[in-house]
Amino acid sequence: MSTVLATSAGSGTAYEPPPEPVAGGRRRRWLPYALLLPGFAWLGLFFAAPMVSLFTTSLYDPSGSEETGYQLTWAFGNYWDALDLYHEQFLRSLLYAFIATVACLILGYPLAYAIAVKGGRWKNLMLVGVIAPFFTSFLVRTLAWKTILSDHWIVVGGLKRVFALGDDFHLINTEFSVIAGLTYNFLPFMVLPLYASLEKLDPRLLEAANDLYATPWRTFRQVTLPLSLPGVVSGTLMTFIPAAGDYINAELLGNPKTTMIGNVVQSRFLTIHDYPLAAALSFVLMAGILIMVLIYVRRAGTDEVV
Repeated sequence: MSTVLATSAGSGTAYEPPPEPVAGGRRRRWLPYALLLPGFAWLGLFFAAPMVSLFTTSLYDPSGSEETGYQLTWAFGNYWDALDLYHEQFLRSLLYAFIATVACLILGYPLAYAIAVKGGRWKNLMLVGVIAPFFTSFLVRTLAWKTILSDHWIVVGGLKRVFALGDDFHLINTEFSVIAGLTYNFLPFMVLPLYASLEKLDPRLLEAANDLYATPWRTFRQVTLPLSLPGVVSGTLMTFIPAAGDYINAELLGNPKTTMIGNVVQSRFLTIHDYPLAAALSFVLMAGILIMVLIYVRRAGTDEVV
């Protein structure tokens, strides 16, 4: 098509109208959104829809049963009953998850630092060692800890045989064994984000700190730790959130006095079949964790979460 030129009155300048839209331009603009559709569909089908179903279940009439049927009566009192009956398990779950997260941070930070900064040619092998437990079932790993902490194995049994421990000393079926199981099972979730953050650390910054006569502790406190803060934040979140809802470790390594809220939800859903209260418990747990996570991320003051 020939170009149409128009001359402005009194100016003598030529005006060329904008080119016509290229065919398919609109289609290309919508292409990125079209690529997101499968992901949104997956989230809608397997996350949003189950959440809506779970929320409506939490508002069923608690007097119903599998025989008489549950009815949606907007029974918000189920949430009060959940907090009133099981607040102790809620607090215990949060406490165990917090202790396990701190233990994972204390154990995982030196390991991640060693892999990222000092690993050298052994770095890949050390990373394989971190993720190797994932090749085994979560249940099998927890059962292995039940054997390790038992009274007849080498740890407790050996110390008892040399009279270093009394006969009434036990590690299994205690709070210690539950927290130890949580720490072991979720330690890789702490190490990997820390490694990803520390691996990006510029070694020249550490050399500059040494040139300025900074002590190793001061270098760590003012250089290494602030730069690795995104890994600390993401690692603690990835550890605390699943640990708070876990029930396998408390079931296999604990006792009735170490029951966590995950055990209550599992029992209410699969054993007692009290679906409204179980759904309310699940939502209270999710809401509590979400609020704590938002406060923690805001107080951490980091925008880059690995």
